[in-house]
Amino acid sequence: MTTRRHFISSVVTALGGSVFAADGRPKTILLQSAWDTVNIGDIGHTPGTLRVIEEHLPEVNVVVWAMKLDERVTAMLQARFPKVDLLQGSLTGKSEKDLALQQAITHCDLFIRNSGMGQDISYMQFCTKVGKPYGLFGQSYFPSMIEGKGAEERITLLNAASFIYTRETKTLSILKNGGIKTPVLEFGPDGCFGIDVRDDARGLATMQKLGLEERKFITVELRTNTPKFPGVDDSRTPKLNPLHPTPEQIADDERRAAKFREVVTMWVKKTGHKVLIAPETIKEMGHNKRLIHDPLPPEIQKHVVNLDSFWNADEAASIFARAHTIVCHEPHSPIIALANGTPIIHTYSEFHSPKCWMFNDIGLGEWLMEMDETPAEKMAETLFTIDADYSAAQAKVKKAMAYVHECFGKSMQHVKSVLGKA
Repeated sequence: MTTRRHFISSVVTALGGSVFAADGRPKTILLQSAWDTVNIGDIGHTPGTLRVIEEHLPEVNVVVWAMKLDERVTAMLQARFPKVDLLQGSLTGKSEKDLALQQAITHCDLFIRNSGMGQDISYMQFCTKVGKPYGLFGQSYFPSMIEGKGAEERITLLNAASFIYTRETKTLSILKNGGIKTPVLEFGPDGCFGIDVRDDARGLATMQKLGLEERKFITVELRTNTPKFPGVDDSRTPKLNPLHPTPEQIADDERRAAKFREVVTMWVKKTGHKVLIAPETIKEMGHNKRLIHDPLPPEIQKHVVNLDSFWNADEAASIFARAHTIVCHEPHSPIIALANGTPIIHTYSEFHSPKCWMFNDIGLGEWLMEMDETPAEKMAETLFTIDADYSAAQAKVKKAMAYVHECFGKSMQHVKSVLGKA
């Protein structure tokens, strides 16, 4: 008698690839993700992409190679994805954890590098060594990925990928113009857009504590030229988190913060509603208080609240889902907000990464504003346009997210075909 699993296997084979091995066991994807625990974007990539895989390839076994975990992030992932194994370790180490990770990659059917930046190629080198197909899901790159010292090897390894989905078309152009020719080289949204984890208990408690009413508060956050961790410099070039900011970088922070203070002041004066200074990264909590909250005049400051402890992505999602609009210099708070139906304004600085352009690529270009070139008045005008016809803004969010999920569906069809050949 044909088992249910073999029946499903025959069906998906007819549709372009089997997610089951010859013996009927589900095939395995090993997902490199969970980049950090001090940034809700780095946290949110993982549940977002796992949700996308679960929705489109429910029979596939998934193992996550987690770069950073803490107790709260681990609990969130295990509660939402109880069948997913979480591994940590190194590709070159000899500890029990390292060897378990290396064995898991060796025995998986497909390795996927999750959405992010960075030019690490060690995973591609390892997969090549053990003969495993690999793909990149929602990546951004600076041009230096395909230029300069070592570019020849990086290009060769990128060309050997089963697929590369870039989370914005700027990176797509960089790779295409650099001669990258993988079987699939296309736009594919950041995996964080798939996020559906919520911690409503914590979120509602936080809102009550801070006096935030549903759809009657905006959030703001600046990105500053300050170290990621005290005393630890950022080795990337150009440095994104400088240990010793230059006078020019300090002036940039102060000028940008002044714009946000103007937007906050205009919002409070016109609506009488509150503002939450909401941290995307833990390192900005003090700086945002110092640069945005504290210099505000008392009559405005009493409407502005600053979180005093860092949150997990699920609590942030619960609060963003109830916010009016997210105004943020960082990109992933806006992503989490959009995934929960909330309008956004992304005040970007492209030197941080081309990832800012993903909002334009999903049809939200009018909510994308360069931080230094856009006057505070224009930011506020856009915010009040959203407020004036809020249902239209929500419909715009819904349309953008429908396109995101259409793209996810197409990318997962290709992942299925790669698994079918594994």
